[in-house]
Amino acid sequence: MTAAPSELAPLPLVPGSWTLDTAHSSVNFQIRHLGVTNVRGRFDTFAATLTVGDALETVAVAASIDLASINTNQADRDAHLRSTDFFNLAEHPTMAFASTAVSAEGEQYALRGDLTINGVTKPITLAVEFYGTDTHPADGRVRSGFSATGELSRADYGITFNLPLGAGKLALADKVKIELDLQFIAP
Repeated sequence: MTAAPSELAPLPLVPGSWTLDTAHSSVNFQIRHLGVTNVRGRFDTFAATLTVGDALETVAVAASIDLASINTNQADRDAHLRSTDFFNLAEHPTMAFASTAVSAEGEQYALRGDLTINGVTKPITLAVEFYGTDTHPADGRVRSGFSATGELSRADYGITFNLPLGAGKLALADKVKIELDLQFIAP
């Protein structure tokens, strides 16, 4: 059964600034390589704040990612990704997200915002699933859980490095899939 948007509108979270529990959160991505497989990676250092107001329209999310913390499980590839061919860490060490709107869409939420990579800011929409809240048994604090997925074009952010393979094929796809698992701690 699909819930009407009005049934999802209020988040059952206390108002205030929720902090990210980085020990129970992850920022992951995947990209098609050689057209035959996906390479997956993650960022190990990131921060986010979830600000909850009295209505869905007042919910806001802000996040930053330390691009130097990229981890694809291969040191040489990670070093190349930090270079001017991709992230250009010397000039742009972080990726940033600032929400512009949150809305209920079916059984999920849509989180719209501005994503900045390499000094280029573009709008992006993430599909968000709210997992609910519970009290952590060790510290007695309320936690909330979310997953978010989306997709972006590398070219939109000026990341166009590629290797031609012949017959019109390239080593890397333009589309990058984003997968987030986030746990926030109540104020």
